[in-house]
Amino acid sequence: MRKFITRRLLQSIVILFFVSFIIYGIMRCMPTSYVETQARQLSTQPGAKSYTEWLEQLNASYGLDTGVIRGYGKWLRKAIVGDFGDSWYFNVPVMEKFSKVIWHSFALGLTSFILEIVIAIPLGILSAKKQYSKTDYAVTVFALVGISIPSFFLATLLKWIFSIKLGWFDLFGVVGRMHEQLSPFGQFLDIAKHYVLPVITLTIINVGSLMRYTRTNMLEVLNSDFIRTARAKGLSEHKVVNYHAFRNTLIPIVTILGSSIPSLFAGAMVTETIFQIPGIGYTSYQGMIQGDIPFTMFYMIFMAFLTLLGTITADVLYAVVDPRVRIN
Repeated sequence: MRKFITRRLLQSIVILFFVSFIIYGIMRCMPTSYVETQARQLSTQPGAKSYTEWLEQLNASYGLDTGVIRGYGKWLRKAIVGDFGDSWYFNVPVMEKFSKVIWHSFALGLTSFILEIVIAIPLGILSAKKQYSKTDYAVTVFALVGISIPSFFLATLLKWIFSIKLGWFDLFGVVGRMHEQLSPFGQFLDIAKHYVLPVITLTIINVGSLMRYTRTNMLEVLNSDFIRTARAKGLSEHKVVNYHAFRNTLIPIVTILGSSIPSLFAGAMVTETIFQIPGIGYTSYQGMIQGDIPFTMFYMIFMAFLTLLGTITADVLYAVVDPRVRIN
């Protein structure tokens, strides 16, 4: 196992290197950037330099006046030690801004991830046990709705119902107007209340695929020979389903859940933007539309790192859950 993890980590480093180079090249080829916008604004001030002079000065200060290979080398040497530069749009170091916004995304992702597991797996098993029944059809319809409905439509619908019509929640943000005057526990409840609609949105749009996956694998296991043998031995249906069948269904489910771990930190860009939750997704969206290359570069590399980490985690969990699997 140790050799396998070491080998996969080394492979991931090589993959991350090529991915970062591709991302850097794409960022350098963007048709517009914050530098051009900033140079245009500075050139309009009374007695200011021309647009061309400001553009050359800003490109030199941000290291964009060199070639892609040389520029990537400079960026990589700093990135290895955790220096991703200063954000052009937020005017603070990239890592400082990241450390402030990541926890909102983590809280949303972790809460929706737990709810997804608690809802999807039991309903998927129940649907498989009662195949072609009304319960099965109801679970299937719910899963298909969750898979099909766009996140921006669901988020807007929830805001219209619960914020505008009923007035139960604020339209956006993570704190209310009276947040600073509340007690510490009251501030916690205030933040939790603002998380309700985003968490519901993320849970509904993600629960359907896991629910269908659980149902499909459970049906396959229930029709296996060893399940028929267990029933022929006189074991109770409860023990057959929850012990023998579920343990084998858990193997592919754990693999899927392992690959879903990156979503805990990656943020949900659409959902966070609609609810204006200052997480990594919404912050990255602001940086992208402003041409903030340093922060956008970091976000894309961060996403690639999480994807590779999730893949390794899924492989390791597969071997842990299934004792028949041996990694060599």
